[in-house]
Amino acid sequence: MTTTADLPVVVIGAGPAGLAAAAHLVERGIEPLVLEAGPAAAAAVRDWSHVRLFSTWGEVTDPAAEKLLAPTGWTKPDAATYPTGGDWAEQYLQPLADALGERVRLGATVTGVSRAGRDRIVDADRETQPFVVHFTTADGSEERAFARAVIDASGTWATPSPAGASGLPALGEKTAADRITHRVPDLKNPAVRDRYAGKRTAVIGSGASAFTALATLAGLAKDEPGTHAVWILRRGIGGSTFGGGTADQLPARGALGLAAKAAVDNGHADAVTGFRTEAIKPDEDGRLILTGEDGRRLDPVDEVVVLTGFRPDLSFLSEVRLGLDERLQAPTALAPLIDPNQHSCGTVYPHGHRELSHPEPGIYLVGMKSYGRAPTFLARTGYEQVRSVTAAIAGDAESADRVELTLPETGVCGGAGLFDEPATDQADTGGCCAAPAPALVQIGVGSSLPVATAEESSSGCC
Repeated sequence: MTTTADLPVVVIGAGPAGLAAAAHLVERGIEPLVLEAGPAAAAAVRDWSHVRLFSTWGEVTDPAAEKLLAPTGWTKPDAATYPTGGDWAEQYLQPLADALGERVRLGATVTGVSRAGRDRIVDADRETQPFVVHFTTADGSEERAFARAVIDASGTWATPSPAGASGLPALGEKTAADRITHRVPDLKNPAVRDRYAGKRTAVIGSGASAFTALATLAGLAKDEPGTHAVWILRRGIGGSTFGGGTADQLPARGALGLAAKAAVDNGHADAVTGFRTEAIKPDEDGRLILTGEDGRRLDPVDEVVVLTGFRPDLSFLSEVRLGLDERLQAPTALAPLIDPNQHSCGTVYPHGHRELSHPEPGIYLVGMKSYGRAPTFLARTGYEQVRSVTAAIAGDAESADRVELTLPETGVCGGAGLFDEPATDQADTGGCCAAPAPALVQIGVGSSLPVATAEESSSGCC
């Protein structure tokens, strides 16, 4: 007789966290079933294959995965080097998926998760019922799988946030979709290069992806006259605008911010501050004009790169009982640790299955999806999450509770969500990182661009 304990654990997504979860389950003698919507493992990572990670190889592989790979003859790349997304997919994630074999099903798009015979309303015998996971296959047919637990590692890549500062698409954003991208352009691709060469491009966003886009467009500008970027920020410019720089314990991450600053300083980009996009509409020549909520209209641009973050797709989880923070859409216990309204230092207190649990026992959101709308997720965070979660599923409470994770500092302590709030006095906050107040940064020699005031460079806790 089959019992719930005999069923596999369904893992949604064959990305870094999902494949690591499967490796940990195998190590514990639990059979995983990994459902990946894409045509290949790490489909989302492959979409940004041209982007170099700011973490080294030594920081982006999982110990249980390495054990699973060892018998295949796999050799770990030089731990001190930095892979691109393509390197990560081809040299680690694909071999890991191959080692898992038929446990990974490609082209399997999850459409719903529930308890067998119980919608979200029904209490009776709920926790004794297995999970049922519905999914469609590449040929359009529908299937279902029963599971003892579900680990959702589907990420947020498929649901980028819009240009509109209200969280809704800007007026005209959907209509102008053929001129707007939510990805860092791959300027090594000749067709993509031609799209931006000699053009004026708006870059909306203030994180690592925006830094990368600005740096690559600046490189293109050196070879292609007329290429120029307009960097649109929703808040003012302060010492934390360009990240931690040399104070960042991930040097490559700090270098990204410095490269963005150089793009502006060298005249390849202009910075527009305090601009919250309300509309994107074509002018009489077909170029795009961005209008802000304050009525400002920017000079026409040819292309728009929107890099304002991502959000989780929760639509297929509507029949399970999740406990999510009302703002971040992250697990309730995890949200205070990662809330950008309070801190954006990149250092998160150790957390595992307890912070990732929900009112519905046996379902976990891990990896980037666990952060909801919060930024600055690192692969090591996801690997530690799945180690703890799989231990909990296996009934190993001691291991599940023993969460050991130290993340590198960004060198920046800024309340990312507090762009309208005055600076706070760090001396009175007790649990803060006690970083010095950010220095103001003048952008561009002899430039008339605005400089942050004290009110615009708020600080927060780590």
